[in-house]
Amino acid sequence: MTKNSCSTQNFPETEWETNKEFEKDGWKMEALEEAYKYLVESTFITGLVIIHKGKMIFEYGNIKENSYVASCRKSITAMLYGPHIKSGKIKLDKTLRELGIDDVGGLLDIEKQAVIKDLISARSGVFHKGSNSGDFLQFAPERGSVKTGSYWLYNNWDFNVAQYILEQESGCSIYEEIEKTLAIPLQMQDWDINIQRSSGDETLSKYPARHMVFSTRDTARIGLLMLNKGKWNNTQIIEEDWVDEMVSTKTTYNEINKNVPVFRDSEFDYGYGYMWWLWANTNHPDLKNAYSAFGAYGQSITVLPNIDVVIAYKTNSLYGRRTPTFNGRRLLQLLVESYQKS
Repeated sequence: MTKNSCSTQNFPETEWETNKEFEKDGWKMEALEEAYKYLVESTFITGLVIIHKGKMIFEYGNIKENSYVASCRKSITAMLYGPHIKSGKIKLDKTLRELGIDDVGGLLDIEKQAVIKDLISARSGVFHKGSNSGDFLQFAPERGSVKTGSYWLYNNWDFNVAQYILEQESGCSIYEEIEKTLAIPLQMQDWDINIQRSSGDETLSKYPARHMVFSTRDTARIGLLMLNKGKWNNTQIIEEDWVDEMVSTKTTYNEINKNVPVFRDSEFDYGYGYMWWLWANTNHPDLKNAYSAFGAYGQSITVLPNIDVVIAYKTNSLYGRRTPTFNGRRLLQLLVESYQKS
C-alpha cells in the first residue's frame, strides 16, 4: 500500500506551475548541481522534469518534444484497464480460451488457461514469441512446463496481448482510450493521436505492439495522476483501489533476480506489480514505496509517494542516443538524494 499527501498537491492546468523557491521546500541546490553534472556527463537524456507537490522544480532539455516511450506503454496500458474493470467490461479472471486468444503456431492447452491478471503481471506462463523484441524470452523455460500464474518472465507477448484484450473488450483502440481517459482530463499539452503507431512482425505473432509517443511534461502528468491515487483535482479518473493494485507486489525482487540473470548484482532491486516496476530492497526512506514505468533507450516515469515527487525523463532515440539502464537509475537516486524532507 502506497501513501502520499494528496491534500498538499497542486494540479497543472494548461501549463505547469514552477516553484522558484524550491530550496525552502527541502531541495538542496548543491546536491541538485551534482545530479545535473551526472545527467549531462553520464546520460543521453533529452528531457527531464521533477515535480514536487504538483509544481515543477527542475527541468532539463526539450520537455515539449513528443517521442517514443518504449515499454512505458505497458504501465500506461495497466492504468487504462482501471475504468473497464470498474464497469465490469473487463474481468481479470477471464481465460485466454474464453477470450478467443490464439496465435501463430497455436497455443498449448495449458497456455490457454492463463487469465488476464497473469498477462498484466508477466506471469502467464505463455512463452510464445512476441511480435517485437525487447524482452527476456531467452531466459524462458520450455513452453508448457510451468503452471499459469506461477512463474514471472518479462515477455512482450503478454503485454501485446494485454493491449489487444483491452481493445477487444472495451471496443476502443488504445489510442482512443488514452485520449479520453488521460489526455483530455489531464489537459496534456503535447498529446497527438495522429502520430501514434503500432508495429510488429506478424510472422512471429499476430499481436502488434501498440507503441506510444508522449512528451516529457505529459508523462509527468501521468505520474502525478498515479501519485494522487488516480484523482485529478476533484475528479477520480482511475479508481484508487486499482492504483493500489497496480503497484502492489505480484512478484518479489528475489524471484525476478532468480529468473532473469541480468537483474542479479545490478545494485538496484525491483519487484513487479501490474506492469509497473516496484523499487525494492532499499534502505533509502524516500525510495521506499516508489514505483516506475521504464522503457528502453532511457525512458522513465518514477513516482515517489513518500515525498510527493514525480520524476519523468525521456531519451529520444531518433538522435541516436541511448541512456544505459544503470545510469538512468543512478540519476534517479541522485535526484532523490537532493531532497531532504523536513
